[in-house]
Amino acid sequence: MHIRFYARNMDDPRSPYVADVLVVGAGPTGLTLALELATHGVPVRVVDAAPDSVHESRALVVQARTLEVLARHGVADALVAEGEKAFGLTAHGAAKVATIGLFDTTITETAYPYLLFLSQARTEQILLAHLERAGVEVTRDRALVDLHQDADAVTATVRGADGTTETVRAGYVVGCDGAHSAVRTACGIDFTGSTYPQTFVLADVDASGLERGRIHAFLGEEGLLFFFPLRTPAPWRLLTVRPSGAEATTFGDVQALVERRTGRTVSVRDPVWLTDFAISERCVDQMREGRVMLAGDAAHIHSPAGGQGMNTGIQDAVNLGWKLALVCRGLAPEILLDSYGAERLPVAHDVLETTGRVFRIATSSSRVVARLRAVVATRVLPLLVRVPALRRAAFRAVAELDVRYRDGALAGEPHPKASRRGLRPGDRVPDGPVVADGVVTTMQRSLSPTAFTLVLVGPDDHARAADVAVLVRRWGERLQVVRASEVPATGEATFVLVRPDGYVGATDADGNLAAVDRFLADAVGLSPALR
Repeated sequence: MHIRFYARNMDDPRSPYVADVLVVGAGPTGLTLALELATHGVPVRVVDAAPDSVHESRALVVQARTLEVLARHGVADALVAEGEKAFGLTAHGAAKVATIGLFDTTITETAYPYLLFLSQARTEQILLAHLERAGVEVTRDRALVDLHQDADAVTATVRGADGTTETVRAGYVVGCDGAHSAVRTACGIDFTGSTYPQTFVLADVDASGLERGRIHAFLGEEGLLFFFPLRTPAPWRLLTVRPSGAEATTFGDVQALVERRTGRTVSVRDPVWLTDFAISERCVDQMREGRVMLAGDAAHIHSPAGGQGMNTGIQDAVNLGWKLALVCRGLAPEILLDSYGAERLPVAHDVLETTGRVFRIATSSSRVVARLRAVVATRVLPLLVRVPALRRAAFRAVAELDVRYRDGALAGEPHPKASRRGLRPGDRVPDGPVVADGVVTTMQRSLSPTAFTLVLVGPDDHARAADVAVLVRRWGERLQVVRASEVPATGEATFVLVRPDGYVGATDADGNLAAVDRFLADAVGLSPALR
């Protein structure tokens, strides 16, 4: 039997606060998860150990796929309005400067064909504003100190900055509380990996000598020096390797380092934030322990190469959100939650492997590697990205548009007639212009964030219309129907059933809508509205 938890029993002031889901951690991952759950109508409480949201830029890249999933809640437009778009990279070698156009507006499979640079602090503020409009507030200065679960719920103890404790009883707990996750520790889940030997420097500064709207990489033998475009809290984010044996870095050290590594072509001033930090690669071997789940940095951390960290965490939250909402609402069995780790843990492993390989090359102190870096960046890459197919492939990989769940727990076998290039179960539905229900729009904007969307392709006939009507009666509001003139990359498919997170659940080239029932009932375990 499903147990619904709501709020404190006001007739008994000693009773614990209760909710369907307790989210521990109010960074981008936790805020996104809370927004997903609130959109589904699931009571959620968010606590965070910090007294306030972050004020530093920290993570600063918002990838195209992240913008797509946040657009479902109206968040993406605000992020884009305040962020700085970057379409390419300028590589500065000792003998040559090369401009590399990694992203371009001719890419039509997403509405966001660029890297968006925006301070994490501002990203969190925008997410918080949307979450507050959804009726959810974050309780701060509350650190998780104990966690126990039974067959029906999880009992958590949180401690305030003043030492007082509070008992929170919830149906489920999700740890979005970062690399030092108290939730992960309480569950005894290992977090294995290693730390890079180098120490790195981050600084938010103003600078002279840099073209706006581009990433700049200076390819010296001491290691790479990066400048990333921002608007706030400063025009540029600087990232580089700290010289070995140095004490805590001062801004004077940064100025000298920039002059040396750029040949005095760039100068920095007006620092807003400066820190030294180490980078680790670590990952859990499970993302769920009973009624407790982990997401974002609580489950995986890796190098900043490619700006994947925050984005991977946000997409964890989106993958988990709709599944947890169905379970909390009693519409699907708890076993559906097993598909969360089955789909997202392989993604985390791939991100760790890819970013680690790139970062080790980028930070190598070997003179041979340093010279090869300069040759590849200034001579080879500019030639490769002139090939449209290669440029698109690079964009898809960095923008996380290639993430898919074809081997996941919910992906069935593709239809025998499915094209090798067509959409298959587990694929992200690409964006692109469509006429949906007679309105000129885009594919992504036609999809529901809270229901499964049945996208019908091509003309209707009476038989199909009758079958669709039966499906709508059977599944009720859990199934939305959209009739589209054409769906990008569908091949010969006559329909595509899309999950609430924008991935294909089922498709068929023969118009056999029984595949919809099989996916919803057998794969997801969804309960019909009418039996």
